[in-house]
Amino acid sequence: MANVKESLEKIMQSEGAVGACVVDSSSGMMLGSIGGGAGLNIEIAAAGNTEVVRAKRKTMRSLNLNDQIEDILITLGKQYHIIRLCASNDALFIYVVLDKTRSNLAMARIQLGEIEKNMQIA
Repeated sequence: MANVKESLEKIMQSEGAVGACVVDSSSGMMLGSIGGGAGLNIEIAAAGNTEVVRAKRKTMRSLNLNDQIEDILITLGKQYHIIRLCASNDALFIYVVLDKTRSNLAMARIQLGEIEKNMQIA
């Protein structure tokens, strides 16, 4: 099992990774972050994507969908944004930004799923 910091470091080893964080969707607060930079403010992204997760959960309740969200994919012109909900803790999600020209979306999703399964929150 890996802690948050180790998990984020593994995510950044994925081809095309720009930044990542683990977020508590109850509060919008980050438990850890890595990467980012001038073009990506991870803290603002964490708070904004908390609203995305909340909205999707609300919509699922309205539709009486009895299912779990694995991930949410947002495709931009130059980036993929993946929001991976943690199966071990419903309140947490992992947010990852990938450069479209340097990443393999299918492989990134597989790797992120494995990292999420092995992440332990202390």
